[in-house]
Amino acid sequence: MRDLRVEIDGRAIVDGVNLEARPGKITALVGASGSGKTTTGLALLGEYPPGARIGGDVRLATGGLVGYIPQHPAAVLNPARRVSALLTDIARSQVCHLPRGRRRAAARERVLRALSEAQLPDGEALLRRYPHQLSGGQQQRVVLAQALLLGARVIVADEPTTGQDALIKSRIVDQLVAVAARGIAVVLLSHDLDVVRALADDVLVMRAGRVVESGPAERLWNTPRHPLTRELLATQREFTPLGLSTEIGEPVLRIRDLIARHRDGGAHGRPTTVLRVPELALYSGTCLAVVGRSGSGKTTLARCLAGLHRDHEGEILLDGTALPRTLRTRDGAQLAAVQYVFQDSRAAFDEHRPVLHQVARTAVRLRGTDKGTARQKALTTLTRLGLPKELADRRPDQLSGGELQRAALARALLARPRVLVCDEITSGLDTINRRGLLELLAQLLRERDNLSLVLITHDLDIAALAHHIAVLDAGELVEQGTAPRVLTAPEHPFTVSLMEHTARLGMGTGR
Repeated sequence: MRDLRVEIDGRAIVDGVNLEARPGKITALVGASGSGKTTTGLALLGEYPPGARIGGDVRLATGGLVGYIPQHPAAVLNPARRVSALLTDIARSQVCHLPRGRRRAAARERVLRALSEAQLPDGEALLRRYPHQLSGGQQQRVVLAQALLLGARVIVADEPTTGQDALIKSRIVDQLVAVAARGIAVVLLSHDLDVVRALADDVLVMRAGRVVESGPAERLWNTPRHPLTRELLATQREFTPLGLSTEIGEPVLRIRDLIARHRDGGAHGRPTTVLRVPELALYSGTCLAVVGRSGSGKTTLARCLAGLHRDHEGEILLDGTALPRTLRTRDGAQLAAVQYVFQDSRAAFDEHRPVLHQVARTAVRLRGTDKGTARQKALTTLTRLGLPKELADRRPDQLSGGELQRAALARALLARPRVLVCDEITSGLDTINRRGLLELLAQLLRERDNLSLVLITHDLDIAALAHHIAVLDAGELVEQGTAPRVLTAPEHPFTVSLMEHTARLGMGTGR
């Protein structure tokens, strides 16, 4: 890539980028959300935003097929087709040379091998599910399996560890190392500096569409030259815990004997229990972090709280009153009281309407605010979250994943909820914006007496901010307690393992 320039409406979103993706090497692009990483990566596939003017030169080796792993996997997984169909379509084209009687078995063997290589060893069970029945991390690994099936010469991995726990991150690090060892060039777009440290041979640091610093990874870590690089490294774990809480009175939210199920193959399929929570409480003004690996049931728990997962039994009590199971049976006050911020923020917005309009709509529908006042409140909240008016007036497809994440949080806050459920909302942000968002959440907890927070996360560094931590493994609540106790004296082997893998990534021992 030589002097790449991508311009939209006279504004350069990528300007003068030079990049080499070499066989067997991993080149990482790091920078804040909206810095141009994804636009640069997509240029290797010949994909550009609609109406963009392109300058510079992008060349691939003869026969160079490029695989792409997007930040938002749901955007490329057909919701109407099972995982088996999504992968078998690719595998079939690779077994056409075999006798007809052997093709089906050979294609299935390739699919299962790709799922295993993408760290989905239980692939046989997942093949029957639709994308919406998978966690965000499982969706991410299905897309990785598609790229591995393609046999690409270059793989562009756009935030491949977003929403992944430390164990899966460690396995993805190992997998990308193995991919590079086969002579495949990997272009890694990431804000996760632990993963970049563990993987990258070369690093490019981007800001506002330009490369401000580049060079061998070891040199950048040891002697960063640009202020942005130094700031990214300095803020990597610079978070302040919320401290201990006092559990006074009745909890604002209480879960009793919750059992949730998925039905493989649709509404009439066989039910499978995916979550059991005997007892869990959230007290007013506190933050509860729910931690676990991808597929452990974290998102299913969050969806039960928000009324988005109907196939469950047990009680979810808000201020001592049982919440109806589904959104359709909750009244306006109950809808406003429990607000959900999704991990995949892009899928949570209507692509045809400006973001500002959609954020303001929450205050109109759930708080009875007139449209003019709602628009002003929405703009104030968005600005406070770092999204200025010129970005808020755009459609969702014109914003980065991190920018949309902040817009989704603003939309939920306009309902003035009692309980705010945040599902991996920092997973798409760089270290600088992540720190700013976490500090804002902490400030909101201090300022609003009636606000409590459920923080779904795979990141123990973020969980350390909370007052309490609940640990899920394979759908079971295996441990809970105050954050300092769980993180300093974990009792369950899974919690111990999670902490060990987090430490391994922190030391950058991937390669």
